[in-house]
Amino acid sequence: MTPTTLLAAGAPALPHTDSDTQLLLAVLLSIGAIVLLITKLKLHPFLALTLGSGLLAAVAGAPFDKLLTSFSTGFGATVAGVGLLIGLGAMLGKLLADSGGANIVADTVLARSGRRTLPWAMALIAAVLGLPLFFEVGVVLLIPIVLLVARRGNVPLLRLGIPALAGLSVLHGLVPPHPGPLVAVDALKADLGITLALGLLVAVPTLIVAGPLFARVAERWVGPLEIPTTTAPVVAEREKTPRFGAVLATILLPVVLMLGKALADVVIDDPKAPVQRVFDFVGSPLIALLAATLLAMLTLGRAAGFSKDRISQTVGGSLGPIAGIVFIVGAGGGFKQTLIDVGVGNAVSEWSSKWHISALLLGWLIAVLIRLATGSATVATITAAGIVAPLAADMSSTHAALLVLAIGAGSLFFSHVNDAGFWLVKEYFGMSVGQTIKSWSVMETVISVVAIAIIIPLGWVL
Repeated sequence: MTPTTLLAAGAPALPHTDSDTQLLLAVLLSIGAIVLLITKLKLHPFLALTLGSGLLAAVAGAPFDKLLTSFSTGFGATVAGVGLLIGLGAMLGKLLADSGGANIVADTVLARSGRRTLPWAMALIAAVLGLPLFFEVGVVLLIPIVLLVARRGNVPLLRLGIPALAGLSVLHGLVPPHPGPLVAVDALKADLGITLALGLLVAVPTLIVAGPLFARVAERWVGPLEIPTTTAPVVAEREKTPRFGAVLATILLPVVLMLGKALADVVIDDPKAPVQRVFDFVGSPLIALLAATLLAMLTLGRAAGFSKDRISQTVGGSLGPIAGIVFIVGAGGGFKQTLIDVGVGNAVSEWSSKWHISALLLGWLIAVLIRLATGSATVATITAAGIVAPLAADMSSTHAALLVLAIGAGSLFFSHVNDAGFWLVKEYFGMSVGQTIKSWSVMETVISVVAIAIIIPLGWVL
């Protein structure tokens, strides 16, 4: 039976026949093409993923009309499930940035920190702000603060910079509502509340090791750095600013609501119970983020003295920059669905069972390889989730959530010259390529390895 027959018939499993070789060749060629198009030809990942999906189906022998159906179905389902959440997260992050709420959090925490505790304070700030902010936005907001504090306190730059970067990166890779974890949750049909709870559980020790502790090592490896003056922050004076408690409550609201839903599912465990139905509604990702965004208009926008028009402009202005992310995520969903429909997922499931490879380790390894090749954590997460999705079909909700985290951890492994984040960090800190590898690249690897070292044992005991 060929992959074409399987696709047309909708067969649920792929037997080990010679067609396995054809499927393996299709996967390798399509991923190789995506890597080549992104890294060498500098093609936008949306186009690269779209073309890679076509190559995958063609080599696997799928008919053209089935390819279009698979890709469009995966694209639409992913954008419908994730795109709204990315948009709401962008709105919340934009209000946080423009209102000065991010600076309020940073100033409040730093004012209560001594020289020795500054690295830990910076990690805490990054973790809190990293919940609603995309990684790149967090870097733009936080690094000028890092430079300013390092200059004023005469503290080595990397001693503060590494904890800040680690806090942003850990949250970006492991904790919803960031795009990568959201896509993996959607692909693996994992419970978002459980994933969030376990993600925070894994994130805390990972951040401690990769942040304040590794900062000391990175500081010795790289040596003293001159604090750049070109990226010094320009702090705008505001007559009105949000209050620290209101900012913190707004940031944490969606987290509390989603965790409350997960707790109600465990404690009450009765879908018909009125209390659980309430928690299921308010704790759904869409409602939780919508509530936080609406609250932010008051606690951040109005508190900063924004007019209604200014708030509307701020919210609207947040959507343009994320259009590319939504299209990349959607194309990744199309590629994922194509992988599933040609039978790759079922083949991987059987290979994993035959070779006795842990699903968590397999998901991590696949994400690592794609991350190294493409430089994109999001592409690595999307592709790895699509490949191992059938493994999650028979998993408990806890183990499906751990598989999401394993993939997320793998997607952070060793950022290097093909990753835009690498150059962003290099330029902000004024480092050479070698210094950036010794600090940023190794820090990303520490995050990935420490996280999977925590996730696999959790799979044994939970």
